[in-house]
Amino acid sequence: MLRRHDLLRPDSTAWDAMLRRQPGLTDLPLVAEWAQLAWPVIVRRRMVGDFADSVPAALSLPPYLGKRRLAFSFPSGDAVTALPPVLLCDAARTAPAEWQPVIGALLNLGDAVGTAPRVFGALLWQHTTGLPYLSARSDLDLIWSISDERTALSLVGRLLRLDAESPVRLDGELELPDGAGVNWRELAQNCADSGDELLVKTMDGVEIRTRAALFRTLVSPL
Repeated sequence: MLRRHDLLRPDSTAWDAMLRRQPGLTDLPLVAEWAQLAWPVIVRRRMVGDFADSVPAALSLPPYLGKRRLAFSFPSGDAVTALPPVLLCDAARTAPAEWQPVIGALLNLGDAVGTAPRVFGALLWQHTTGLPYLSARSDLDLIWSISDERTALSLVGRLLRLDAESPVRLDGELELPDGAGVNWRELAQNCADSGDELLVKTMDGVEIRTRAALFRTLVSPL
C-alpha cells in the first residue's frame, strides 16, 4: 500500500516514458538524468487528473535551482521500486554540526517511545542526492509512526520541549495506523486549546477527524 512520503526508484524506461508524457519537465535542470543518477522520488497525495491505479510521485529541486516541487505519476505497470525509508540515524551525518545535539536527543526520544524517526524535506533530499538543499532557514522534518494516543501525546510534549532549545525548527507529522498523517504541532495546539477537530492528510486528499478518532482502528468481524 502506497503511503505519502514513501520513497521510490523508477527505472530509466519508466522515467523516460514519464518525461514523454510531461515534456515540460525535460527542460528543467537535473530532471532528465534523475533516474540515471539513481536518485529517489517521493510518493505524494493524489491530485485531480491522477488515475486511480497510477503511482503519484514528486521530487524537489534544490534552492539554487528554484526549490521547485515537481509532480508527476507512473502507470501502475511501470518498473518503479519501493525503497526503504531514510531514518534520522542514517541521515544524521548529512546534517550540520550545530544540529547534532538535538538529533542525538531525537534519536533517544525515538528509542524511548519505540519508533525510529524518518526524515523528509530538505535533509532527505540532501542526504539522497548530495546536492545542497539545507540552509539556515531549513526545518528538520520528521515522520513518527505512532499507533496510540497516549504515546502520541507524550511524544508531542517532548518534541515541544526539544524544539524550544533547538538550533533548528522541528516539524513533521505523526503517521497514523491507517497511513494518514497529522502535523504534530497542530496536535499540540489542538490539545492546548482543548480543541477536537484536526486536519489529516491522506493519499486521496485532506479530511477532518476528531482527536478521539485519530488512533481508532477498525476491528474485522470474526
